Amino acid sequence: MKNRVKTGLALLLTAIMLFPVYWMINVSFTRDTDMRHDPPYLFPVHGTLEGYRAVLHQQLPYLGTSLLVGLGTVALTLALTAPAGYALAKLRPRGGGLLSFVLLMAQMIPGIIMAMGFYAIYLRLGVLNTAPGLVLADSTIAVPFGVLIFTAFMTGIPDELINAARIDGAGTVRTFRSVVLPVSRNAVVTVSLFAFLWAWSDFVFATTLDGGGTQQPITLGIYHYIGNNNQQWNAIMATAVIASIPATLLLILAQRYVAAGITAGAVKD
Repeated sequence: MKNRVKTGLALLLTAIMLFPVYWMINVSFTRDTDMRHDPPYLFPVHGTLEGYRAVLHQQLPYLGTSLLVGLGTVALTLALTAPAGYALAKLRPRGGGLLSFVLLMAQMIPGIIMAMGFYAIYLRLGVLNTAPGLVLADSTIAVPFGVLIFTAFMTGIPDELINAARIDGAGTVRTFRSVVLPVSRNAVVTVSLFAFLWAWSDFVFATTLDGGGTQQPITLGIYHYIGNNNQQWNAIMATAVIASIPATLLLILAQRYVAAGITAGAVKD
């Protein structure tokens, strides 16, 4: 009986949390004339694809920019965090503990403060309203998290494995590339996923550093679309649905790697 109550309560809470997602999908198929119906339709009785047609016609450039920025953020984050995590976990440089503490503190800095700092720097360098500028800014959010994840994961790699590679004549770089990285797949997937999701959903950096550029991410596309078409809620919600699909698919495909990557290092032998 207790298990049934717990299951029912869990289903109820899940339904409550997912209801906004369902309503977003419902409204995306609802006609404008049915939008103000009282009581509102719980299902798109007279469904329409007008919103999706409008989105695919107007929002594809924003989606392309978000994809470019997301993949660029993943590449830059991995290039910085994987070697840093290996160094902190296995090479143990002097001051490594302090660096880990600084990285942890860096995650507590509000994004708007960092955005203001980037704005002043980008203004002088002339890289405002550019995709590379957004990639660099978004990476600053993902890098501290990525270093901590890689450090925790690589700490659990047996030293015997690394020593065996060194005995075979592999140097530090070769050991990292040929031995450590292949066995760190879970951490790589975890860091990549979170870096992509942060870049994909970023609004603070986008509106501060790329608000007037020609290459704007989908978050700004939705923002401008709401401002310009505040009566076409089906098109607005259709944009949100399409923007949610890549993140949802990535979470579904990578969930087991993420679980293993986040919990790595939590239990010591």
